[in-house]
Amino acid sequence: MIHTPEAKLHPAGLWTPPVSYRPIDWLRYILAGERGATGTALSDFLENKLLDHVLGATSYTAPGTIYTALFTAAPSDTGGGTEVTGGSYARVGKTNNGTNFPAASGGSKSNGTDIDFGTATANWGTVTHVGIFDAASAGNLLFWGALTTTRTVNTNDSFKFLATKLVFALD
Repeated sequence: MIHTPEAKLHPAGLWTPPVSYRPIDWLRYILAGERGATGTALSDFLENKLLDHVLGATSYTAPGTIYTALFTAAPSDTGGGTEVTGGSYARVGKTNNGTNFPAASGGSKSNGTDIDFGTATANWGTVTHVGIFDAASAGNLLFWGALTTTRTVNTNDSFKFLATKLVFALD
């Protein structure tokens, strides 16, 4: 089986709840989606680097290679989670350039080329989340988020994010 998932790594935005205490106003507010996304985020590491870069003139140098990782249990803003192991699994590195990550537009950016994890030689389990790191092993988590649909990866299955299916958004 070939798995071609999608994920939108969309940090929760700043939001102001309705002034009213009426339940109907809160329900309308929540259904309108104005509260930002949940379950996906910039890591605390990247948030701090970006804030210091923009507000404080402390330079942040983007990594030359970005590594995509798969998880069977969610990471958090501080890291953690359960990354897939074994069965020929390895993080996929992509040179951090305009071909692999074309210019942002409308507050979002996506992968410009496929991110192919290859074929599993043993069961990887149910992949639920994706993370973006600055190193092939360990390193700093930059972004993380839930897959649009979880995928159970068994022996001989392949897994890849097709171009444009891994979306990074800031609202």
